[in-house]
Amino acid sequence: MSEYYNQLADSLRQRFAGQFDDCFVSTGQLNFVVKKEYLLEICTALRDEADFRFEEMIDLCGVDYSEYGEGNWQGERFAVVYQLLSVSKNHRLRLRVFLDGEPPRVDSVTSIWNGANWFEREAFDLFGIIFDGHTDLRRILTDYGFVGHPFRKDFPLSGNVEMRYDEEKKRVVYEPVSIETRVNIPRVIRDDHRYADRLNEEDNS
Repeated sequence: MSEYYNQLADSLRQRFAGQFDDCFVSTGQLNFVVKKEYLLEICTALRDEADFRFEEMIDLCGVDYSEYGEGNWQGERFAVVYQLLSVSKNHRLRLRVFLDGEPPRVDSVTSIWNGANWFEREAFDLFGIIFDGHTDLRRILTDYGFVGHPFRKDFPLSGNVEMRYDEEKKRVVYEPVSIETRVNIPRVIRDDHRYADRLNEEDNS
C-alpha cells in the first residue's frame, strides 16, 4: 500500500506543482500540505479528476500548533485538516492547509463537499477559524453567548464566564467565573526500598 501511495504522491506533485508546500507518505498515510490560496482549485481537481476521484470528505478539523514541539513551533499557528476518501479508487488523503492572521481565515469547501458544512461550523466554534463563503457559519457546540474558542491552547481551563438559568429573569444569564484557580503540584515519588534486599539476594544467588 505504501508503494501505491508513493506513486499517488508523485501524481500529486506533478499535477499541483507550485501549489503545495509538502507531499509525503508517513505510517501508510498520504499527506498533502497545500497553499491556502489554491485550496478550492486543488479540492475541485481532487474530487473531479480521474487520477484522484476523492468523492467524499469524511472529516475536517482545526489544529492549534502554538504549543506543538514544546512550544518551539515556528510556522503559522492554525491549520485545517481534511480527510478525503475515494470510494471508486479505494484510497485516502490527508489534506492540510496552514492559516495565519487573527482571526484565521480560509475558503469554505462546502461548495465542493456539502458534508463539510457542520465540520466547518465546529472548527469555527472551537478554534475561531473563519470559513469564507460558508452560508451559515455560527456556533454548533457551545452556547450563542459563549466567550472565546475552547480548543485554543490559550483558552483558560475554567473558561471565561459561567452560565446559569435565572428563575427571576426567566432566561440564561452569564456571570464571572467563581471557580478558584488551582495549581496542581505533582507528588514526589520517593524510592521504595522494600524490595531492595530481595533484589540483591536474587542477584547474588
